[in-house]
Amino acid sequence: MTTDLIQWLLESDEPWTRYRTLVDLLDRPEDDPEVQAARADMLAHPQVQAMMAEATTWGDRPLKRHNDASHPIYKFSTLADFGVRADDAGIRSGIEAVMAHQSPEGAFQTVVNIPRAFGGTDEDTWTWMLCDAPTLLYALLAMGLGDDELRPEPAEGRVQQAVDHLVSLVDENGWRCRCAPELGKFRGPGRKADPCPIVNVYALKALAQVPELLDSPATRAGAEMVVWHWEHQTERKIYMFGIGTTFRRLKYPFVWYDILHVVDVLSRFPFVHADPRFQEMVKTITAQADGDGRYTAGSMYRAWKGWSFADKKNPSPWLTFLVLRVLKRTST
Repeated sequence: MTTDLIQWLLESDEPWTRYRTLVDLLDRPEDDPEVQAARADMLAHPQVQAMMAEATTWGDRPLKRHNDASHPIYKFSTLADFGVRADDAGIRSGIEAVMAHQSPEGAFQTVVNIPRAFGGTDEDTWTWMLCDAPTLLYALLAMGLGDDELRPEPAEGRVQQAVDHLVSLVDENGWRCRCAPELGKFRGPGRKADPCPIVNVYALKALAQVPELLDSPATRAGAEMVVWHWEHQTERKIYMFGIGTTFRRLKYPFVWYDILHVVDVLSRFPFVHADPRFQEMVKTITAQADGDGRYTAGSMYRAWKGWSFADKKNPSPWLTFLVLRVLKRTST
């Protein structure tokens, strides 16, 4: 991590990159004037303001496929990645809309529309699956709602209920494809006893926000599932998730099952750092640096055109920051 590279990030026109570089790479406190200035610039930035506005439409549009990068669920998770907090202006109504729909089991719900051809009803329904609920939980926790601080009255630990529910669903081989009781026997296309790779990534990302769960039976099971998948990548796909050329391309936002998403999540768990399978994954990423140590997107979501991380021709400050943060997490 050279001084020149850090300076390049700090001179970026992306305030979210400057903010997170100061806090995550340089360990500057939140009350540092430079940190506060970068954060204020981030919150005022037109692209961030637009994301917040889309987040406030929660519930207006059904999720029809879980890799739809344009869906508001990924606006929430990206805002959380940037460091937006629940008490920031512009995000509160969106968060309240999410928290207004919690299942009896504890998971926060999404409007989904499952076609009849896949066992659904072709109708918009508030429900949950393990390929959406953990993403909402991650965003709420990352935005500081572990204690439901958003509401003035006691909230009876709604977010904690969602955490407990997620932990309760882990199996010995990680998280499998599970969904709300009202969806009946509907599940993904893999074997019933198989774990679902993307569900494990989503679940781990959420639970990494809970300090007491950073080294727990649930997170160890989930992490082992993911590195096991890397180890056995040539044997068979699990729930359609292969590990090939497409998986290895650097891509953001963190929507689906690809190497930077997986490694970023695993790097949050210190017990994974020494695992040679994880280290192989990190090397697969660092091998993609240019001569200046910068990283360029190998793939992009068209819905995010206009962001540096959706530009396959030029190095992205944000992608570079994400890789450097992984390296910093794993170097101690």
